[in-house]
Amino acid sequence: MESCDLYDVHETNGSPSWDDHDHQCLEEPDNVECLRRKIKFFFMNPCEKYHARGRKPWKLLLQIIKIAIITIQLVSFGLSNQMVVSFKEENLMTFKHLFLKDYVDGGIDMNAVYRQADVYDHIDYVLEQYGHLHNITVGNHEYEKNGTFYNPLTVCQEFYRNGTIYPGNETFELDAQVKTDCFNVHPMHHPSLREALPNFELHFKRMLTVRITFVLKAINLQTVRHRELPDCYDFTVAITFDNRAHSGRIMVDLESDVEINECRDWKVTGASARNIYLTVLFDCFIIVTCISSFALCTRSVVNGIQLQFEYTLYSRNQVPWSDKLAFLNGWYILIIVSDTLTIIGSILKMEIQTKVLTSYDVCSIFLGTGTMFVWIGVIRYMGYFRKYNILILTLRAAFPNVVRFICCAGIIYLSYCFCGWVVLGPYHEKFRTLNTASECLFSLINGDDMYPTFKNMKQKRSLVWVFSRVYLYSFVSLFIYMVLSLFITIITDTYDTIKQQQQSGTPTSELQKFMSGCKDLPNSGMYRLDKNKGLLNCCMSRCREGSTSEA
Repeated sequence: MESCDLYDVHETNGSPSWDDHDHQCLEEPDNVECLRRKIKFFFMNPCEKYHARGRKPWKLLLQIIKIAIITIQLVSFGLSNQMVVSFKEENLMTFKHLFLKDYVDGGIDMNAVYRQADVYDHIDYVLEQYGHLHNITVGNHEYEKNGTFYNPLTVCQEFYRNGTIYPGNETFELDAQVKTDCFNVHPMHHPSLREALPNFELHFKRMLTVRITFVLKAINLQTVRHRELPDCYDFTVAITFDNRAHSGRIMVDLESDVEINECRDWKVTGASARNIYLTVLFDCFIIVTCISSFALCTRSVVNGIQLQFEYTLYSRNQVPWSDKLAFLNGWYILIIVSDTLTIIGSILKMEIQTKVLTSYDVCSIFLGTGTMFVWIGVIRYMGYFRKYNILILTLRAAFPNVVRFICCAGIIYLSYCFCGWVVLGPYHEKFRTLNTASECLFSLINGDDMYPTFKNMKQKRSLVWVFSRVYLYSFVSLFIYMVLSLFITIITDTYDTIKQQQQSGTPTSELQKFMSGCKDLPNSGMYRLDKNKGLLNCCMSRCREGSTSEA
């Protein structure tokens, strides 16, 4: 209770708080010099830290090892993923040749029918090819089974429920409700349309779509050559006859949805599965390496934040945000994000290798993004060289102005996108959708595909054709000759400013001015740690000693 009364007396007498007392301790000459050394040591490169304390650059060595092993992992997974994607694409092309009548590679106009008899012939061709699949396919395709029976093929017709249409009299009566009739056809029982569905009739004037769906199974055996267990694939094939436009042209399209499953029973002879376990062990080693890198970088970020608090306390909270953010190393944060993505991707890859999961696309996104960030993190160590450092400083200094400039230019760009999509979309293939319009304009900015863009504009409407010329010429002139020139000017001015600052050697911020007061070289021995107390705690320990003596 006496101690509490003593503190009350001090408070009523207006004595400084503990924060003010710490600030007074930091303002002592020895403690200020100690803080300078701490901050200067924090911003040293690995070589300077080695000369200052003899500390080994573990993070640098770990990053070099991590770049090598993660790149090997990505290449290995990329080859496996490429086999999966190629197997999907080749099967899709196979289905088009098997089930689409008169299909030709790259022939867009061939995937359409214009006569009623042709529609029946195409549907009959699909049923016939599906019924004799075993005798015509050169692949290992098989029907889907439900127990001992094959699952049937489904033919569904969507059409308006009721309607009478007389274009000659310009009259029609239509019930907008859509009705769907579906029929099942079992394989090898009824090879033709008339035998399978004798009462099947298409209502062409009211018909919207005819959709034929069936499931085929296959096994990707090419992975055996790389000592990987094959996967079993379920291909849900959908053939659509699209008549929603009612223009006399029915588009025919085939799509395939793929589901990858683990094969139920398998036996592989003549190949060892040892490679699988070695790959999983290698992935575990990568996870351990990334966890170590994550821990070291997190510790450095925490130390930077603590040092920023000490510097803010010394400056009486009058520190600009640019100096505060200098303690928060963005490269470490990038490495932390990269380690997190790589750990998640490695876990998914291990589950894919052991056939627990088949999420190749998700795993490739994590591994690819993580590897990209790892390689970008190499730029941090290149910045320790003077000639490379000026480029990195230019990018960092110009980034805020570049973002503001892109926001302004992006508004103009979006305005051209919407205008081109609405006006030129019906007459130009590259402006048919908002996405393709944006891609076309971005290509024009880079000087690509200019002449075909001008040439492919249809001249059916003279007013729209003249507008397209004004539209395209103004866009090219504005963005290539003005916007891009201003963009380059921003970066060039920043480069000149950074270069002049480096040549003059004058500090450009309050933090750099504060650090410039420390003249101790890395090999001077002033940065060595004592046996009893370390440099990172010298300021606070001296403050605590001062407070004890005062008490």
